Amino acid sequence: MNIAQINNKEIWESFIAQVKPKTFLQSYNWSQVNEKRGDKVFRLGIYQDDLLQAIALVVKIKARRGDFLFIPHGPVILDNKSEVISTLTSYLITLGRQEKCDFIRVSPLLEKTAENQDIFALLGYKEAPIHMMHPERSWILDITSDPETLLAQMRKTTRYCIKKSLKEDIEIEIINSASAIDNFWLVYEATAKRQSFTPFTKNYITTEFNAFKEDNQISFFFAKYKGEIVASAIILFYSDSAFYHHGASVHKYEKLNTSYLLQWSAILEAKKRNLKYYNFWGVSPKDKPSHPWSGLSLFKQGFGGADEEYLHAKDYPLTKKYKLAWIVEKIRTKMRGY
Repeated sequence: MNIAQINNKEIWESFIAQVKPKTFLQSYNWSQVNEKRGDKVFRLGIYQDDLLQAIALVVKIKARRGDFLFIPHGPVILDNKSEVISTLTSYLITLGRQEKCDFIRVSPLLEKTAENQDIFALLGYKEAPIHMMHPERSWILDITSDPETLLAQMRKTTRYCIKKSLKEDIEIEIINSASAIDNFWLVYEATAKRQSFTPFTKNYITTEFNAFKEDNQISFFFAKYKGEIVASAIILFYSDSAFYHHGASVHKYEKLNTSYLLQWSAILEAKKRNLKYYNFWGVSPKDKPSHPWSGLSLFKQGFGGADEEYLHAKDYPLTKKYKLAWIVEKIRTKMRGY
């Protein structure tokens, strides 16, 4: 096998279209998000006899705890899984040392099985100390059924909240323009303060929106009550799926259940686009009922669907500084209740 850079969007996206599961974190547009934020990216193609077997978007992350090469939800593999990962690892070790990185981190979108676990373990990877950089358990709803069937398959309370909110004076607005960023940010920032989580920066949100808007792959959703925005979300439409990537809400109108109507509206928009799945993004582990995401996870699961659980992130140490990074991330994980 050999590896070469791919800087052709059509080739990149044509390959991704052949492979499941889907993730926008390995899309060409996501590579541009990272580039515009100042990160160095490597778009790698892994070939067998001139046939493309896998791709890997690799991002160089600079951090005080140690610089590292990161593959978010990748590599994306069509065939020869073990050989691809082995070949890619050898390449990344050389690249990582050239880039003066302290470790390699791979967050694979591979099913959590003993076979997949062994592939990485035999190559010398260790379990990453961090809880997750991207979802390792996602909640996914098949939306190919008609709306009435989808409603019937929901949890009773979820269906009730949607139907009740439809009778309220709530307006759903879908905006495909960067002009909506300021309105989203006001609600998002307030939500972060109320729920004590570290928000993405406004510049990050802006860069993400601008990278996907040219392909009509991203929208702002706003739920308004008496003209005031009470809930909002950013939905990504990529390949055959819609992804609920960011969300926010106003606490004083919580009893209106606007978040339920907002999600239902996003699902209906995804159906209009003839997509097959609605990906609610991350949910908490099954064995951790006190997890910080447990309440939000219960909300997502009420819409019906099923979970997909992937391998935990893997680290390949390159320097002694990795030990420091491991300690720092382990402490952060415990402090956040993960």
